[in-house]
Amino acid sequence: MASKQFVVIGLGNSGFFLAKHLTALGHDVLVIDSSPEKIQDINASVSQAVVADSTRKNQLATLPLTKVDSVVVCISKNLEASLLTVLNLKELGVKYIIAKSSSYAHTTLLEKLGVSDIFHPERDMAISLAERMNRPNMLDYLPFMEGFSIIELVCPERFIGKTLKELSLTNKYGIQVIAIRDPLKTEPKLGNLADYVLQESDVLFIIGPNKVLDKIKD
Repeated sequence: MASKQFVVIGLGNSGFFLAKHLTALGHDVLVIDSSPEKIQDINASVSQAVVADSTRKNQLATLPLTKVDSVVVCISKNLEASLLTVLNLKELGVKYIIAKSSSYAHTTLLEKLGVSDIFHPERDMAISLAERMNRPNMLDYLPFMEGFSIIELVCPERFIGKTLKELSLTNKYGIQVIAIRDPLKTEPKLGNLADYVLQESDVLFIIGPNKVLDKIKD
């Protein structure tokens, strides 16, 4: 995969770990924060780290923000700073902005500024944890779009020894197994899985409507 260029603004927990992981994946990452201490902490782990106040457009204007693949605004606790930063990026001509939101109101305001890619890490993590606590055989839960999700599920006992063709999950329930993983192996099974015989150790990645997935998880 070709290396990309990203900018992460705001070094709270989300921004810090996002920047480090993107760098570990081989991408060039520029981080921006107004705190010299936070910049010093991450300086050795990313391509470039700059002390700057993102609410001041003149400070952002000196940085190569329009030449990167995307800019991620990881400011959520300070609503004014988040919105001013997004507004500055828009006015500077940054085309692809991803922003962190901390509330429904925050999301609404970001959408009004034209940000379509918004993430809610605290909310999504809490929902995922609640789902896993509710269904012990479910390993993970990811909201996909309104009314749909992707779940990571230990192979249900009633599926063991059968093929996906025999189960006919798409025709019967409108859900689809998109990958199968064996915890003892590194590579998941992808592609045409219709004739694969499900094993007790398999973990299924299933996409579909929430109302159907709730039944499958039982």
